Amino acid sequence: MPNVSNLSAPAPFAATGRRQATLGAAFERSGRGLHTGRSARVRVSPAPAGHGIVFRRRFRNGRSVDIPALWHHQETAPACTALRAEGVLVRTVEHLLAALYALRIDNALIDTDAEEMPIFDGSALPWCEGIAGAARVEQAEPTRVLRVLRPVSIVDGHRRLSIGPGRGLTVCAHIELCRFGTFDWQGAITPQSFQREIAPSRSFGRFMRAMAGRAYGFLMRKPLLQGCGPRSAALLFRDRVIGGLRMEDELVRHRVLDIVGDFALIGYPVEGLVIASHTCHDLNHALVAALMRDRTAWELV
Repeated sequence: MPNVSNLSAPAPFAATGRRQATLGAAFERSGRGLHTGRSARVRVSPAPAGHGIVFRRRFRNGRSVDIPALWHHQETAPACTALRAEGVLVRTVEHLLAALYALRIDNALIDTDAEEMPIFDGSALPWCEGIAGAARVEQAEPTRVLRVLRPVSIVDGHRRLSIGPGRGLTVCAHIELCRFGTFDWQGAITPQSFQREIAPSRSFGRFMRAMAGRAYGFLMRKPLLQGCGPRSAALLFRDRVIGGLRMEDELVRHRVLDIVGDFALIGYPVEGLVIASHTCHDLNHALVAALMRDRTAWELV
């Protein structure tokens, strides 16, 4: 389990006391989806205070559907975070949501012409670069913050995930991989730490499993890993990573990236300490739902 003995001191950033923020300008990105393998164009635009993060799926017939990035719109999907509203799905939203959350963008409209967000190189860096280029603009309204009052936890076999009281959002994550060893990362999620330490980390998986999943998806005509390859993920083959690692503990850092993106579905900045051991999207979503349904575990301030 992760060691949290040196996390007793307050994190260097608390979300309370700041104002809502949006983008100073729109920016666009395009690329292939990890699961569908199809090209998508995405435009991320400023939005008014109180708007939140909303995906707008556009169709060729002129129809569009808005899907708020909130936990009760989450839908289970393989190896990603997906949202559904009015029967319309958007998937693999976690990297963009993590970047918006960590860089303190509360309000944005995300227009897309496809079901899935681009995966790029498997990291959140392209989204961070787009946000930085558009700039952050504060708005008049204050930000409401969800402050965790008591621990809530989820256990699924060897997978464990909990959140308890803390200052700012602090994460302590642990994984152990056969032939690779044990990896740990802990720290406060701030704009600086996220861009420097978390955003560059890539999605990862075992090469043989990924290729088998890709073949299955192709044969069954299902959107599963059709865009997966060494350019879109860190693929583990035997005791090495194809193309190498960007940092020694890149794999556990990507688990932290996914935690931040999935916790963004709460809809508010979070003040709490997250302790994660072998977590995954399903466990992240389960903890978010358990937390939000227990009104005695948190308060809005």
